[in-house]
Amino acid sequence: MKNYNNNKRNNKNSIKLNTNSRPEKHKETKVNSSPDKYIEGIITISHKGIGSVRIKGTDDVVEIEHSFLHTACHLDTVKILLHPKRTSYTQTGEVREILRRSKKGYSGVLEKESDTYFLVPSDLRMYADIIIPENKLAGAKIGQKIFVLITDWKDAKKAPIGEVSKVLGMPMEHNAEMEAIALEKGFSSIFPSVVEDEAKQIAKDGIKESDFKSRRDMRDVTTFTIDPIDAKDFDDAISFKKLLNGNYEVGIHIADVSHYVKLKTPLDEEAQKRGTSVYLVDRTIPMLPEELSNGLCSLNPNVDRLTFSAIFEINNNGETYSEWFGETIIHSDKRFTYENAQKVLDDKKGTFYFELSTLNSIAKKLLKKRFDEGAIMLEQAEVKFKLDDKGVPVSVYTKERGDTNKLVEEFMLLANRRVAEYMSKKKKGKESVFLYRIHDLPNKEKMQDLANFLKKLGYHLKLKDGLIPSMEINNLIRKLEHNPLRDTVHTAIIRTMAKAIYSTKNIGHYGLGFKFYTHFTSPIRRYPDVIVHRLLKEFLADKAIPKEKWYEYQHMSEEASSQEKEAAEAERASIKYKQVEYMSKRVGQSFEGIITGVTEWGLYIEDKETKCEGMVRMRDLKSDYYIFDKKFMSIRGQKTHKRYTLGDKVKFKVRGADMNKKTIDYELI
Repeated sequence: MKNYNNNKRNNKNSIKLNTNSRPEKHKETKVNSSPDKYIEGIITISHKGIGSVRIKGTDDVVEIEHSFLHTACHLDTVKILLHPKRTSYTQTGEVREILRRSKKGYSGVLEKESDTYFLVPSDLRMYADIIIPENKLAGAKIGQKIFVLITDWKDAKKAPIGEVSKVLGMPMEHNAEMEAIALEKGFSSIFPSVVEDEAKQIAKDGIKESDFKSRRDMRDVTTFTIDPIDAKDFDDAISFKKLLNGNYEVGIHIADVSHYVKLKTPLDEEAQKRGTSVYLVDRTIPMLPEELSNGLCSLNPNVDRLTFSAIFEINNNGETYSEWFGETIIHSDKRFTYENAQKVLDDKKGTFYFELSTLNSIAKKLLKKRFDEGAIMLEQAEVKFKLDDKGVPVSVYTKERGDTNKLVEEFMLLANRRVAEYMSKKKKGKESVFLYRIHDLPNKEKMQDLANFLKKLGYHLKLKDGLIPSMEINNLIRKLEHNPLRDTVHTAIIRTMAKAIYSTKNIGHYGLGFKFYTHFTSPIRRYPDVIVHRLLKEFLADKAIPKEKWYEYQHMSEEASSQEKEAAEAERASIKYKQVEYMSKRVGQSFEGIITGVTEWGLYIEDKETKCEGMVRMRDLKSDYYIFDKKFMSIRGQKTHKRYTLGDKVKFKVRGADMNKKTIDYELI
C-alpha cells in the first residue's frame, strides 16, 4: 500500500494512528472523589498523539494521554477534567467535551485497503485516518489529493467517518497544495451563489443619486492611493490640501463597505463567517466577492467612490488641531505603488511631489513621537516568491519597507487611534459599545526568559516592574541593525509578546503604545473594520446600541480574532511550503546563512538571502562529537573544541527536503 506519511496503518475497524510510534498504554487514572475540577482551553496535539492544554493565566500545562483525547483534535477548544495531582508529576487530565472544532475537514491522499477507502491526512498532528464510504467519494481516485469533511466521529474507539468535499488534484501539484492549505483553515475562493448574486446586483446598481445625500464632497481635493504593486483592492486613500493658515488638511478616506454590506444579509453573514481576506504566496482569497472587493468598493483612480473618512487639520510637526469623521465621496487622482511613490520622493520631482514629501515629513515626526511614547519596533521583512507558470518557486526574496510604506502606515495608525479615542468618550451621559484592537502586556515570566536569553548573547537588559522597558528593546534592535543576530533577537522579542486581538473591553495597545486603538482602515479585507464603521455611524447619528446587544459584539470580536489567527497560519503555511519546495530543487547546492537556533538535537540555520530555515542534525556532524551548552546557546566539539553558537555565520549545503513534513535538512561545509 502506498504510504505518504511513512506510517503503518491499522485495520479499518480501529482508529488509524498517524504517528511514528504509538503512545504507551496507561492505566485509567482514578479521579478524585472530591468535587470535579474542570478547565477549558485550546488543546495542542503532538506528533506522537499526546495532547496538552495550557491553564489560562498561567504557564502550567495539563497533559492528556492519547486514550483520554476522546476525539479531540489539534487546536480544538475543549473542556477537560483534571486528574488528581501527584507530587513531582505533570498535571494530567482528560477531554470531557469538545466545545469548538478548529477544523471541519482535512486534506490528504485517498488510499484503499481491502474494501475500505480512507484519507491519509497531510496534517501530521491528526492521529486518525478518515474512513470514506464508497458512495461519498465524489469521483475521487486512489492517490489523489482530496479535502474531506468529517461527518461522524462520536466514538473515540472507532475511526472518524467523512465525505469528499473536493478533489484537489495530485499530491505536490501547486494548486492542489495551496487549495488544501486554505480549505483546512476554513477559507474558500468560492462564494455561495446567493452571495455572488447579491454582490453582482449591488455592483450593477452602482452609485445612486441618493447616495450623495448628506455626504461631504471631497472630489475637488487632491487624492491618491499608495499600495503594493500587485494589489487589486484599494481600501484607503489620502487627500491633501494646504490651508491658508499654513497648516494642512489631511483626509484618510476608507472604502464605505458598510454602505453596501447591510447587516443580516447573506453578503454580511458570509463576510462575518470569513472574517478576513487571506493572502497566500500566489493568490488572495477575498472576504468579499470580486464585484465589490476589486470593483465598486475599491478606491480605483479616476472614478467616484463612496468613503467613510477621518479628516484632520495638522501642522508640520504632526500636531492635530481638529478632526472630523463622517461619510464622504472622493475621486482618486492617481494610483501609486509603493515603488513609484518612493521614486518621486527619491528624485525630488514628479506627480504630487510636494504632497508626498510633506506627508512623508509629517509621518516621520508621527513615527518618532510614537516610539518616544513607548511603541516597540516589531516590523519584519516580508518573504516573497517569484513563481513559474506551474507555481514552482524560481526565486525567493525579502521585501524591505521604504518611506512610502511607513508614510501610509503612520496616517492609518493616526486614523485608527483617533477614531478609538473619539468612540471611547461618553456622549450625553451614555456609554456606547465599541470594538477595540487590544494588545496586552507580556507575561512577566516570558519577559524574564527573554532577558535571560539576551544575557546569554551578551546583552544585559534590566527589568522594570517585571518588563523590559520598550525604549531598551528599541535601542537593542537599533544596535543590532547590521548584526547577523538581529532577526533572531527580533523573533525572540515577538514570541515574548502577547497576541493582539479584538475586544469590546479596552486595555490599550502595548506594542503601539496607544491607550485607545481600533481597526477602521481596511473594511474590504477585515470584518472588524466593517463593524467599527457601523458603530461609528450609529454614534455620529446619536443612535445607541441596546446594552443587551453588547454581548453580540464581544462574540463577534472573539470570532474575528480566531479567524485572523487561522488566516495568519494559512499564510505562514503557504510560505513554508514554498520555501521547502524551493530548497528541494537545490539539494547539494551551497549557501551562506546564520545559526538561528541551537538545541540538543541540532542547529537551525536560516539562509541569508531567502530566509529558508533548515536543520543540521547533531547526528550528521561526523567530524566530532558535539555537546550542547545551554548556558551559552552553543554546541562544542569534544576533540576539536570547535564551537557553533547563535548568530554565527556559516556555509552549508542542502542535504534534503521533506515536502510532507515541511522540513529542510542542511549540512555544514
